[in-house]
Amino acid sequence: MSSDKKVRQATATVTELILETFRLNGRLIEAGDELVRPLELTSARWQVLGAMDRSAVPLPVASIARNMGLSRQAVQRLAKELEKGGLVRFAKNPHHERARLVTMTEKGRAAFAAAMAKQAPWAEALAEGLSPDLLSEALAVLRALRVKLEGHDG
Repeated sequence: MSSDKKVRQATATVTELILETFRLNGRLIEAGDELVRPLELTSARWQVLGAMDRSAVPLPVASIARNMGLSRQAVQRLAKELEKGGLVRFAKNPHHERARLVTMTEKGRAAFAAAMAKQAPWAEALAEGLSPDLLSEALAVLRALRVKLEGHDG
């Protein structure tokens, strides 16, 4: 196969992958919303709590947004909603006067733990019938594309 043909084929496949990722994202948000609705969460709020849970230290909104690949404004709105619900609180940041740190409350930790308890069997059902190698390869491709988009590919 010629080099030009390989490039065209790869370009077409990347385009299809992007479109499928958009469709998958929509379905994941719908399914996630349904999964955590009884916990009075949404997929977006759950995602913010997850980003906070993955961090070893409390972070300001801008850092959470950067880690999630979302806008600071979107995460700020979600953090305020979570604060109103008693799931997070804002604390002084010793490194920055205006960029307060967002910390999970006990209620927030309990809600996140309950969401993750629901997520485990859901993820198991999604993985059923898919080979671990195929899933690992898909993860590697998606991660490589994200890294390229972030400009960290060398």
